[in-house]
Amino acid sequence: MKVFTTLPAAPPATTAEKLQAAAVELEAAFLAEMLKSSGLGKASESFGGGSGEDQFSSFLVQHQARALAESGGVGLSEILFQSMMEKTNADQT
Repeated sequence: MKVFTTLPAAPPATTAEKLQAAAVELEAAFLAEMLKSSGLGKASESFGGGSGEDQFSSFLVQHQARALAESGGVGLSEILFQSMMEKTNADQT
């Protein structure tokens, strides 16, 4: 019989880590809206994926926006992070 053990809980994230994650999510949301308005995710005229493509294209746009934001994005997350750090008077440790 195999016994499963639970892994110890991860230490709580610091304020700076939480703010950085929030800043990246905000940038990802912004980029998703920009990608949508630029036409990314719209069904192509020829060889389109039908109704399935229409239904799931927003997931693709969100994933691409998150990947862009996590890889540096357009720099918006860093500005947001610095602003939130100033507002919360938090240390960057």
